[in-house]
Amino acid sequence: MHGLDAAAVIAHLGLQPLPTEGTLFKATYRSTAGSSSAMLGLYSDVPPSHSLFHRLPVDEVWHFHGGDALRLVLLHPGGRSEEILLGPELLAGQRVQAVVPAGSWQAGHWLAGGCCGWSLFGCTVAPAFDSSMFEGGIRSDLIAGWPQCAADIERLACLPGHTVMPGLPGEKSP
Repeated sequence: MHGLDAAAVIAHLGLQPLPTEGTLFKATYRSTAGSSSAMLGLYSDVPPSHSLFHRLPVDEVWHFHGGDALRLVLLHPGGRSEEILLGPELLAGQRVQAVVPAGSWQAGHWLAGGCCGWSLFGCTVAPAFDSSMFEGGIRSDLIAGWPQCAADIERLACLPGHTVMPGLPGEKSP
């Protein structure tokens, strides 16, 4: 995949902007029983793509697939924060898989300095992701609970009034 620019990867995989959150994504699996779902995502600077702070009521498993490293910022209940690097440099502490626990705020972005200009990843959720699960994080609320992460929160918080996600193709209507 080295040598491919973000536009080529986006076009090849058919990625589209995920409403509210900002990730370029494609839903790749949804069980007929609604027990699980999976998606591909991409972060880059051109075109701009990242994940704004949000939380889900279920665990989310992240999988690194290729390109440069990406950074996840987690804000756990009780004021604890955590940074996870997913990427190809395993001996440098990067991981290929991580779990974001239910109820933790999460945001993510591509890490500059790599050779590709993009990060390709996947996420798996059980039960299946439904846009009603999404809760976007507001800057003032997050800074009050995690002041040590103010710089990340300033850059990656949802705008007031943009904290819910519209229904996505393939979801069942409530």
